[in-house]
Amino acid sequence: MSQSPIATTVSSLLPQARTELAELVAFRSVADPAQFPPSECTAAAEWVAEALRTEGFEEVALLDTPDGTRSVYGHLPGPAGAPTVLLYAHYDVQPPLDEAAWHSPPFQLTERDGRWYGRGAADCKGGVLMHLLALRALKANGGVPVSVKVIVEGSEEQGTGGLERYADAYPELLAADTIVIGDTGNFRPGLPTLTATLRGMTLVRVSVDTLVGNLHSGQFGGAAPDALGALVRILDSLRAADGSTVVDGLGTDACWEGVDYPEEDFRRDAKVLDGVGLIGSGSVADRVWARPAVTVLGIDCPPVVGATPSVQANASALVSLRVPPGTDAAHATELLIRHLTAHAPWGAQVTCTQVGQGQPFSTDSGGPAYTAMTEALREAYDGTETATAGQGGSIPLCDTLARLYPRAEILLMGLSEPEAQIHAVNESVSPRELEALSVAEALFLRKYARSGSQG
Repeated sequence: MSQSPIATTVSSLLPQARTELAELVAFRSVADPAQFPPSECTAAAEWVAEALRTEGFEEVALLDTPDGTRSVYGHLPGPAGAPTVLLYAHYDVQPPLDEAAWHSPPFQLTERDGRWYGRGAADCKGGVLMHLLALRALKANGGVPVSVKVIVEGSEEQGTGGLERYADAYPELLAADTIVIGDTGNFRPGLPTLTATLRGMTLVRVSVDTLVGNLHSGQFGGAAPDALGALVRILDSLRAADGSTVVDGLGTDACWEGVDYPEEDFRRDAKVLDGVGLIGSGSVADRVWARPAVTVLGIDCPPVVGATPSVQANASALVSLRVPPGTDAAHATELLIRHLTAHAPWGAQVTCTQVGQGQPFSTDSGGPAYTAMTEALREAYDGTETATAGQGGSIPLCDTLARLYPRAEILLMGLSEPEAQIHAVNESVSPRELEALSVAEALFLRKYARSGSQG
């Protein structure tokens, strides 16, 4: 990695960053009170706010957003006439899933095989530390040359839109010349990557009712309509025989024109079992970056242990649809709900409720901030050229920011490379990636300030 004074400083600060990341990971900040107490999110937000105050930020505030969660805001004024850069991350995390499947406790940062393991270590508490490290390195080497705003969201993983609605209500708050979203990742560890597109998403809860109550499967089975069977039929209608997503009226044939994603690399990254085929058609990049993807996230029905011989009267599922760039998420939601309802067998009663939605996003790569960032990444990664890739995931705030600030450049980078296994058990972050990307962000802020003053 680059041995500039910035790099030397970041390297010296890495042990402190590990300690701080451990503190932040320890908060069980899942923004769902049905799983963890809201006090965990509150404590994480207060930790971030205190970290910003310690770094000299002014106007540090906990923002009460309309979905009941809190986002953390801070402003660090820069030199007169300097551009303003907004740095984004989120402190809320996905649930840990099966805690017994973790090799170390999910909320205890643990070093193993050169990586730091813990829920949120990469997505996106590590992003908070990336921003702090970059700013600390600049302060130690002449000062921060731009005005900096930081926004750390509290409900990104839930997709409930609290910060988007807050930004709409107070559009001047997050206004900036350039926005750095620290919530994506390199295509490969060691390969600096800027993300060009994000799929949007919608979440729909579908509930099926067929009977007033459960019935004895021996006495009534064979004629009584089974709600769980009906739900299975409905969910099966969302896939073609090859596994491709099928939502009536939704286009599924777009192609990705950027960097290739070889199938053997994807199989390794996804840890596909031997003999199990990939689903869908087209290239892997087409499937994960340019086309819709449906996933059944969960089903409410009797578990196997304790099940009784009954015909089920009710069953429900949570269905996720990733929405490709160029498709309106609201329209995709309408099509999904229409599809789920239309494919109900036996006249089963279907109720669909939208529980989350975010628009897809595409960024522009032609501005001075993009140029400054590619130069900074090249320097931080010892001359390696920056790749441009898509991202199958969603960051709903991006579309809101692009709409509110159409002249601002939006850059997407971060720590969620494939080995990080974000959203899965045994999530981890590479300290080498944290170090290099922190250096890159610091160098970017310096280069961007110079390009702005020259322009």
